[in-house]
Amino acid sequence: MPKLNSQTESLESIKNKVIHCVLCGLSATRKNAVPGSGSVTKKIMLVGEAPGKNEDERGNPFVGSAGKVLDQALIDAGIERKEIYITNVVKCRPPNNRVPTEEEIKICTNQYLKKEIDIISPIVICILGATALKSLLGLEYMTPYRGKIVNRPPLRYFITYHPAATIYNNKLKQVFFKDIEMLAKIVNAEEQRLDRFFLPS
Repeated sequence: MPKLNSQTESLESIKNKVIHCVLCGLSATRKNAVPGSGSVTKKIMLVGEAPGKNEDERGNPFVGSAGKVLDQALIDAGIERKEIYITNVVKCRPPNNRVPTEEEIKICTNQYLKKEIDIISPIVICILGATALKSLLGLEYMTPYRGKIVNRPPLRYFITYHPAATIYNNKLKQVFFKDIEMLAKIVNAEEQRLDRFFLPS
């Protein structure tokens, strides 16, 4: 287990840097920076856009209405939230929940998100929404990629809606729940494939 411990320690270091970050103007308007949270054990990483009002107040990702949708989707798919790692492209709430600027995205991605990905080395990164899609893959449109895997070796990305987009749209919510189910199946299949390389002696 030494590798797992070193991963946890490295993520803790990033968390502390995020909490005290003053690299862009969002540090002047936030209540709390919101570092990623969760575990590296399942090798699933979820990446959203930025914290909202509830996250800004509590300092944790996905704890508001969108978080409740996400939690239920994970439960229905048989994924325990405590086993996965959840973060955002931008770690501080933009004023009035505006879309983060390119500069804010660039700073947070280079300083924190890329390092989180390197440490976790996830089986799959689940991209939640258009901002994360553009930030991580440079892709402008969600529709052609939603519900699909995009391979960018050595990383694999699974694309779906941001849960906030589903709150007042039941059709989108149903699609989102099915996407998270598909994500669980992809990860389970990959875990079984990897297990074949580690047969008991």
